[in-house]
Amino acid sequence: MPQGKLIKRQRLPKNDQGDNWHWKDLNNGINVTFYGKIFRIVNCDQFTTNFLESEGLDVNPGENLPSDPYIDRRKEKAALRTYTTASAFDAKKQFLELDRKVLRLYVVWDDTNQMFGEMRPFVIHYYLVDDTLEVREVHNANDGRDPFPVLIGRHKVPKNRYNVESSFPAVVMELSDHEIKQYYTPKDFKIGETVTVYGRRFLVYDCDNFTKAFYYQNFGITDFNTVDVQEKVKNLPKMEIPPYNNFGSLEDSLQSCLSLIPQPPKKDFIKMLENDHKVLRFEATMDSVRPEDRGRRFIVSYRLADDMMTIYEPPVRNSGIIGGKFLERTRVAKPGCAPDNQYSMHRFVITNADEYVLKYMEDHSAQFPAETVQTLRERLTTRPMETVKGGPMKVMRSPGDLEILVKQVRAQLKKIAITDKARVDTMFLRYNKDRTGYIGGDDMRAMCRSLQLPVDDDVINELVRQCTSNPEGKISLEDFRRFIECS
Repeated sequence: MPQGKLIKRQRLPKNDQGDNWHWKDLNNGINVTFYGKIFRIVNCDQFTTNFLESEGLDVNPGENLPSDPYIDRRKEKAALRTYTTASAFDAKKQFLELDRKVLRLYVVWDDTNQMFGEMRPFVIHYYLVDDTLEVREVHNANDGRDPFPVLIGRHKVPKNRYNVESSFPAVVMELSDHEIKQYYTPKDFKIGETVTVYGRRFLVYDCDNFTKAFYYQNFGITDFNTVDVQEKVKNLPKMEIPPYNNFGSLEDSLQSCLSLIPQPPKKDFIKMLENDHKVLRFEATMDSVRPEDRGRRFIVSYRLADDMMTIYEPPVRNSGIIGGKFLERTRVAKPGCAPDNQYSMHRFVITNADEYVLKYMEDHSAQFPAETVQTLRERLTTRPMETVKGGPMKVMRSPGDLEILVKQVRAQLKKIAITDKARVDTMFLRYNKDRTGYIGGDDMRAMCRSLQLPVDDDVINELVRQCTSNPEGKISLEDFRRFIECS
């Protein structure tokens, strides 16, 4: 390129009218044309600046000289070479630490700018293991939409899919990681802000507790104020369940309201397996204004497997009331709750319960008030006297009653030995189930119960003491024969 003096000292013509360039026409940051060549004035020295300002001209700020590509290439080749170290990101470590950890964001799709548009609720699941996300629709009963659960399938979503070069052949090729500039990350989602996914605007209004803990631990965010979107979401009409018509069970009648073709009601099989054959039995009396119903004794059985109740009334002779099943096995609603049934008109007062009920309440103390457990415990330990029609009566013993009871028991056993001696051996062998040749106090209690004899603990202990001298209370066949025959 020719260098040095390009134009000698002279007056330079400005235009075809004979005007020449004057020093008033020169300033920083302007273009001038000398003999068809355009020059850019980028700066001037201090003397020129002072002269122009003294003459009343405003001097424009100076500009930097454009860089020389040749000089820049020489500097790049002369500079020290640098290398980029490979990323320390470990995909396997991310899988081990973040597998099954998902951020759950509650969003609404604002589509009100379109015709017939509305605010529809969705849930965004962001999978931390591979930085993918999916958008699931929240369906409600009778919302008028097809039950497609996923709006956007699980994959890595770019922030702006259309931010690609204009020369990219989008007609024949798909976008790859080389064309995508940025993908969505957890820091792009914040409560109260709107994110655009494939042209859809989603407003994040809430998230679950795990997501809040993740943002607090990784980004230090503590502001999780929920955005109220209930007014924006369209309120769909609710289905009104008709009142129970007392035909069939409540669950069967409800299925005909939920679907056009009724399906069998679903059962809680886990609850049925865990509580199979577990029944809570209570003793109750009827609270009635009728004199003939006062003192009637009932056995209330509650099945834990299916929450059904059975009420049984023990028959009492000469009472004028036929005993038996008072209530078939069914699920009973509480008074004042829908649906009301015909059994809510009877009132029962629970007076006693089995020891299994106390054990069950103690094992599940969180489900019962402490006062209820304590009251039942005192009830089972004290057992006060009762005057319930058809119920057992507890009588305080006087001195010498124990000897009289033991003599009566031995007298009854002696009658068996006189009438049929072979029956004695049969009774012993019946309760000697383990075939050790001995029976104990529990076997003696079961034997007396089968013969309708007293089974109090002190009576059984005295019988065992008179039968054998074994310190462990074991009764042999010879001891049993001698005890009955010598009664």
